[in-house]
Amino acid sequence: MSLRPTLETRQAQPTMEGAGVHLHRAFGFGDPSELDPFLLFDDFSNDDPALFEKGFPWHPHRGIETITYVLSGEVDHGDSLGNTGTLGAGDVQWMTAGSGIMHQEMPRGNAAGQMHGFQLWANLPSALKMTAPRYQDVQAQHIPEITDDDGTTVRVITGEFWGKRGPVDGIAADPQYLDVSLPPGERKTLPVDTYRRSFAYVFEGEAAFADASNPFGVLLEKEVAGEELNIRDMSGNRTLVRFGTGDEITVQAGEDGARFLLISGAPLQEPVA
Repeated sequence: MSLRPTLETRQAQPTMEGAGVHLHRAFGFGDPSELDPFLLFDDFSNDDPALFEKGFPWHPHRGIETITYVLSGEVDHGDSLGNTGTLGAGDVQWMTAGSGIMHQEMPRGNAAGQMHGFQLWANLPSALKMTAPRYQDVQAQHIPEITDDDGTTVRVITGEFWGKRGPVDGIAADPQYLDVSLPPGERKTLPVDTYRRSFAYVFEGEAAFADASNPFGVLLEKEVAGEELNIRDMSGNRTLVRFGTGDEITVQAGEDGARFLLISGAPLQEPVA
């Protein structure tokens, strides 16, 4: 087994999309090859309905797949093929835009006015750019959730993990999309396929990821025996962690635990315009 080194950590940047939705973008501004086959990742977390309720009115997509994962609130959606529906807390929608589709996504807060979810864009290989559009809407109860003996919980949205397979399938990028929750202070090693590009996105609690200079996991204390460690302290503040090659990551949660997405996919290695 080989530890994936931490290549980079960076904060998601505030931006605005749609008709005035305030969100944070973890990547999508720069080089599209660094996380190939993924092109963009947005975190739309907000407690003020005025900052998200205007939503994402009718707009086109083509040649990509969009993955929407809702944690709280709801998202009403519709498209130019006549499909309509609502995503609730814990639900996932995987849309293959293929040859092209018009759709809209209109978020609504929960009873407290809170909205939180993520959208990931995955590229389609050139041979599938003109495939027929399709949806995979998956309700929360159909997403397998595994709890290990130490209390670590993993929701398997797509791909296979710990003997469970996620309900979303037939995706060109053949991704693994996991929602991982660690108990306070827990240290865990998680497998990741060697041939995939991989990243984590920390959005609750604190998480510290082992690096090549500290291969046995990290402690959240800033110093041990007077030596500065290579600390990746996320503090739940929308942090992206990009990994190098290897077949596992090691992560340790802070005193309040940690929750993060762990996503990987097979690179297409095709030019992106």
